[in-house]
Amino acid sequence: MTLISILVGTLVAGMGSVWLAALLAYALLSRFTQHLLSLAAGALLATAFMRLLPEAFEQALETGVSAQALFGSLLVGLVFFFLLDKAELWHHGHEHGHAHDHADHHHHGHNHHSGGWAVLLGDSVHAFGDGILIAAAFVADPRLGVATALAVMAHEVPHHVGDLVVLRQSLNNSRAALFRLTLAGGVTALGGVVGYLLVGALHEYLPFFLVVAASSFIYVALADLIPQLQKRLSPHETAAQVAWLFAGIALVAALGEWAHH
Repeated sequence: MTLISILVGTLVAGMGSVWLAALLAYALLSRFTQHLLSLAAGALLATAFMRLLPEAFEQALETGVSAQALFGSLLVGLVFFFLLDKAELWHHGHEHGHAHDHADHHHHGHNHHSGGWAVLLGDSVHAFGDGILIAAAFVADPRLGVATALAVMAHEVPHHVGDLVVLRQSLNNSRAALFRLTLAGGVTALGGVVGYLLVGALHEYLPFFLVVAASSFIYVALADLIPQLQKRLSPHETAAQVAWLFAGIALVAALGEWAHH
């Protein structure tokens, strides 16, 4: 049953986020992308600090893992994702917030062809990692898995909007771009299966898996999403940005209340 839940959660997070992104990108609703960035940042931070880390510490009490070891893992996780970012894999080798600019860069010569594959490779690696993290959350608690899958989906949607712009330019075909990105998103399910087997075999290390998931969410929110939101805006736009950020936090808090009933 847990494996089925993981497959559903990873497919919703992986493929569902691509289709939602396509709806935003192709239906000319890109003005909502900035709101989604705020929502995703709030959801990721809240999921990390209100759901994943508390669950990791509860699991640690049962398995005899020290708090120092967990905080050390959190630090290592943050540095690890920073290095992945440097390797231009975790964030697909381009800034999603400036996808239109990069689409222009990919429009000529060799870059026109290779840009699309760089995006797909980065997405596939990212999706596989997300699948493992979602699986770890489901193994710990099915409702934590649901919250984690939704948080992953929330932060992937605005990213995929940028990916679709780049792929549409490099492939000159919207349907092909959507199809390939959907396949890349489907790798999340593969990561989920591997994660299920891995976490099942190493159950005593579950607190560390949860801490790594939290470090991933914290890094993405603070290093990728929030910097895109730190712009000089009008008071009305700033209020909307803050409201969407708190909406993401409130969504996770509401899921937490549901989880305890």
